[in-house]
Amino acid sequence: MDDCLFCRIVAGKIPATVVYEDDEVLAINDVFPRAPFHVLVVPRKHVERLSDLEDEPLGGRLLQAVRTVARQGGVGDNFRLVVNNGDNAGQNVLHLHLHVLGGREFAWPPG
Repeated sequence: MDDCLFCRIVAGKIPATVVYEDDEVLAINDVFPRAPFHVLVVPRKHVERLSDLEDEPLGGRLLQAVRTVARQGGVGDNFRLVVNNGDNAGQNVLHLHLHVLGGREFAWPPG
């Protein structure tokens, strides 16, 4: 989709710092990090929200990418995974993306 930020990043039309990629998944550093470690994991194909994801193997690939980027990024098994699903949940880019945050302590509830 030409008007989708993450589709344009996946297509190479917008520069991003890629920290992991495979045939189905791309992981990039967040440009507005909320933690010392903040990576976004996105599917290469356009899926608007998590509730729209019907491809179970792709869901598994996204979670495996989360684990890989956390370990490669030095946070190991100490990270928070956030998926905002829809406007009321704070999703402001309508392309599924998983926030992997680490490198500091987090409070609960998150906001």
